[in-house]
Amino acid sequence: MPLSPLLAAKLIECGHDAVHASEAGLSQAPDEEILKRAQEDARVVVNADLDYPRLLALTGGQGPGLVLFRGGDYREAELMERLERVLVTLPASDLSTYIVVVEKKRIRRRRLPLRPQT
Repeated sequence: MPLSPLLAAKLIECGHDAVHASEAGLSQAPDEEILKRAQEDARVVVNADLDYPRLLALTGGQGPGLVLFRGGDYREAELMERLERVLVTLPASDLSTYIVVVEKKRIRRRRLPLRPQT
């Protein structure tokens, strides 16, 4: 599920440094390129695409960090509320070294690098 550019705009309004992939010229880029750019720019990817954890595991990389929305369709207000909960709960330094999985009823995290499952 691609996330709306409005989410990045709302993060900026709240004082966060955010950019939507489309604003960075990555609207048609493969997932691997988005991850590479995020790593180079020291950014955290916010997404709902389940390919991202797999790609991070395959590369064995230390980042970029990932906030992954799972478990259904989210209204923009729900996305923002849950993302703000993540930003308030976790230190900024953790965001770059974890995959944070946001579900309807819980938030969990897993430290990078991930190991590919065999």
